[in-house]
Amino acid sequence: MKIQFSVVKMTKHKGYRTCTRSLLRKKCREKGMSPLTSLLIKYDVGDLVDIKIDSSVHKGMPHRRFHGKTGRIIEKRGKAFVIEVRDKNKMKYVITNRSHFKPNHLLRQKLLTD
Repeated sequence: MKIQFSVVKMTKHKGYRTCTRSLLRKKCREKGMSPLTSLLIKYDVGDLVDIKIDSSVHKGMPHRRFHGKTGRIIEKRGKAFVIEVRDKNKMKYVITNRSHFKPNHLLRQKLLTD
């Protein structure tokens, strides 16, 4: 007499923040809220920015696939910005708050010289 066990496979959930355990983790000295100086930087249309998601701010957070990408600011919508980013062969628009991106190294050099 054989005993048969039925194997039930659970489905993999595909939520908005799946696979972000190490992507959105902060280092020990960076934990907590980010400094206000990053929010006081003036951005103009056409500036290059690097998208770096701040996990302590949930509002206006872009999708994880855009973390680490470089884009150009297209327009400003209220307190948010619209950033044009290349995703494989397409140009996509990311609407995000200023806490989730920082100036590109080219813009940083311009800010230091002014």
